[in-house]
Amino acid sequence: MDNQAMPRASSSSYSQGQIQFLQRQAASLLLYQSVLQNEVGIAFIDLLQAIRYTDADARGCLQAYGSYFYALAAKNQTWEDYLITQILISENPFTRLAQQQEFGNLPPALVAAAEHDLQVFQSLYQCSSAYLSEWVQTVAHLPVSPVVWYRKQDRLEMEKQLIESLQQLENWADAVEDLADHYRQFGTGLFAQYHALRWQDGQFIGIKHSDPVKLSTLVGYESQQDILIKNTEFLLSGEFALHTLLYGSRGSGKSSLVKALLNEYGDRQLRLLEVAKSDLKDLPKIVEHLRGLPQKFIIFVDDLSFEEDDDAFKALKVVLEGNLTARPQNVVVYATSNRRHLIREFFADRPTPKDNEEIHAWDTMQEKLSFSDRFGLTLTFEAADQQTYLTIVRHLAAQAEINITQEDLEYQALQWATRHNGRSGRTAQQFVHFFKANLSLSTPKQAFPT
Repeated sequence: MDNQAMPRASSSSYSQGQIQFLQRQAASLLLYQSVLQNEVGIAFIDLLQAIRYTDADARGCLQAYGSYFYALAAKNQTWEDYLITQILISENPFTRLAQQQEFGNLPPALVAAAEHDLQVFQSLYQCSSAYLSEWVQTVAHLPVSPVVWYRKQDRLEMEKQLIESLQQLENWADAVEDLADHYRQFGTGLFAQYHALRWQDGQFIGIKHSDPVKLSTLVGYESQQDILIKNTEFLLSGEFALHTLLYGSRGSGKSSLVKALLNEYGDRQLRLLEVAKSDLKDLPKIVEHLRGLPQKFIIFVDDLSFEEDDDAFKALKVVLEGNLTARPQNVVVYATSNRRHLIREFFADRPTPKDNEEIHAWDTMQEKLSFSDRFGLTLTFEAADQQTYLTIVRHLAAQAEINITQEDLEYQALQWATRHNGRSGRTAQQFVHFFKANLSLSTPKQAFPT
């Protein structure tokens, strides 16, 4: 097993031994194989192979370098930053167990394997793109070395800390305990990469560009906001938070409030996981996957309602009411609905004295009607009256820096509500967006069409 670091190369030095050493190191990974199994890692390994076995005209070597350069450019990372990022987010037996146990309780063999892999990455880290470019120049007999991909990286604070720690060590294996502490604090995989995710086709999908809505833009329902914020603080502090139903008229900002929590608390390890109603049947499995992770999760179900005998109803009921499996403290369900009673009820459902009637039909109906009561909190968002609507308009207009008289603003906002979707927070936002865009293209007197 090669534990020594790769010998430093000069601008003109190149040997088969160096390439063979790097290839052996990469092949010897015990836990972190995934680091070299995506586009950049594969391109790196292919380039080493092409340099080692250069064909007569070196076309294969040049093509391999082009693929390596392209992969780094597509990731917008240098080789060194790519390695650090992948080490931080890698999911493997060591990183998964390190999230749940103190370092001293980890199996010694698992720690030894992680130390070995860190030594491997130290060698690969030292093989910079500049060295690879110079090696390609040598074996391909080029007059100048190929362009080296480089950019000044805006690193996250956690990445800066790890890089500084590793650079001070002669042997990266000595960083294994600090790395385990990082996993226990920040997690790994998609949950370390993304603040917003969705459950789709039986797997977690990261959302790169989540809704940027802020709590500061939401006005008109302050008491509901305060309660939900306090409940979310319970979740973040490790206390049991209550499952919450946000019920009320359309456009009142229920969904926006939930999404704004992520932008407020994402840096405190809050994650927002969107689950569609059609996927609620997977909810018990999702909750078990999240159990024990260092992040805190809001499972967000938007526009919730059920038909009779809906399997999704049964799955959600298990999560809300619990079963023999203890509920994880790092997971809570926030659902929005326009219906106070989440299961549709028809007059035909009401018990009538007829043959073959269910003996306890009233119990069945009450079971349906009381489903929303299984949420620990129910926050009601009433339809906006004129005063609330205008308050929201004034607030949003001020943030958008719309400079017209309040009288004119309110008059045109009321006209908009009359002609469109009625008074609501959503209508107010649509009015302000349209008004600002139209104002930028028109004279002030023509800003709003009649």
